[in-house]
Amino acid sequence: MGKEIRDKQNKSRAERPKPGIRQWIWCIVACVATIAFVIWTGYWAVLILLPVFIDIYITKFIPWGAWKESKNPTTRKILDWVDAIVFALIGVYFITTFFFQNYQIPSSSLEKSLLVGDFLCVNKMVYGARAPMTPLSFPLMQHTAPIIGTKSYLEKPQLEYKRFAGFRSIERYDIVVFNYPSGDTVATKHQSDDYYRLCAQDGWHAVNTNKAEYGDIIYRPVDRRENYVKRCVGLPGDIIEIREDTTFINGAKLENPEMMQLFYVIQTDGTQISTKVFEDLGMSMEDQNVIYPPQLLQANSDSMFLKELGLKSSDKETLLYQRVNMTKEMVDKMLQKPFVLSVTPWNKYINVLREKDPISYVEFTQTVYPVTYYKSVSMGDFPATWIPKKGETLVFDENIAYKVAVYERCIKNYEHNDFEYKDGKVYINGQQADSYTFKYDYYFMMGDNRDRSADSRLWGFVPEDHIVGSPMFIWLSLDSDKSGLSKIRWNRIFTKGNKNK
Repeated sequence: MGKEIRDKQNKSRAERPKPGIRQWIWCIVACVATIAFVIWTGYWAVLILLPVFIDIYITKFIPWGAWKESKNPTTRKILDWVDAIVFALIGVYFITTFFFQNYQIPSSSLEKSLLVGDFLCVNKMVYGARAPMTPLSFPLMQHTAPIIGTKSYLEKPQLEYKRFAGFRSIERYDIVVFNYPSGDTVATKHQSDDYYRLCAQDGWHAVNTNKAEYGDIIYRPVDRRENYVKRCVGLPGDIIEIREDTTFINGAKLENPEMMQLFYVIQTDGTQISTKVFEDLGMSMEDQNVIYPPQLLQANSDSMFLKELGLKSSDKETLLYQRVNMTKEMVDKMLQKPFVLSVTPWNKYINVLREKDPISYVEFTQTVYPVTYYKSVSMGDFPATWIPKKGETLVFDENIAYKVAVYERCIKNYEHNDFEYKDGKVYINGQQADSYTFKYDYYFMMGDNRDRSADSRLWGFVPEDHIVGSPMFIWLSLDSDKSGLSKIRWNRIFTKGNKNK
């Protein structure tokens, strides 16, 4: 009996086709790629794939494709589809996790550098791919499954943050894709609104108890939070400050991005600006829609006050167009129009008005980060603030209330410490603390469309564990203001994604 079994085994081995050159090449490629991946990531357990590849291509002890020999054609067809789908899902998961990811620009915060409707290929390797922190998730779904609306991931297990070797670190002016730091908590019926600003605006109790209005309050892991894209302006250890739309780093003036946009006030001699003039400047319909209706300025108004506002006096009635969103180049072109008398930065204009009538013009201010400390600051100003750096220490010796307001979220939410501030003293993990040493690097991100960007001025620093990657190129760009083939912005396809550095 034993002899018969051995004879069958020997016959089976003899009948196996010997691997050809093609199989040897595929086997070597697969094994080399596996070893390179292990060296890059340090995931030594992946080496278990080596004997699997050797058996698939060379030894063939395990009948990996035995189902293909089934006599039932229906079974073969079903299993053929299952095999293709599983292989595709594994491939997509592997590629989007470690190498590249698709991202669509949803808002105008980076206009004119990146436009609404741009589809980006994001390079995850440039800063080092981030190891999966929520590994059990469905590929191509950030946090919510379409149609059914359920979570596209399992919350457990949660793995510690780890980043593999990259080509370089983040540089100033880089456009960076990252997980929205303030998106750790979400009201399901207001997912586009910042939960913490909702609480500051409507009250914590209302947001957390009124499910009919706000829905369930859910927590999202770091890598399942919404993807954002902004330009890195402040690096770890920098002191950043914004005064009158000008950014200063460590006291030195920072050159603005080439395509940075601001709101302006345009004064004309009474001539109405046509839609075509705005279109010729390259202004989108979305930007045109935020322009206030032209305001009539009486003739022979107070000349001194007009000069403070940046306007010109006239013996005739003039028109003011407010919140006109333009780049410096667009401003220069607008000033060349014979009917334009002046163009003034919106923030300068509003700050002067607010000094004269603070109650009437409080609506034009923003509550900047952190919401517990600063109130009523224009978007063109931001107080001098130190950006935390890995290994550097914050000392709670003076201005403690300010430091708590600015850095509590970093210490508590991002670096996962118990944090309490009472009676003028700081307690970390139950112990009174005179200082704290940060374990992460942090970045200050801003949009080029400065007056229409929700960025670090509103929700704070971006921790290093939230960094996803850098836009590599635009593979498709669609203009929502147009239809048919004219929707496609052909001149942007396959152009670089990290523009105007």
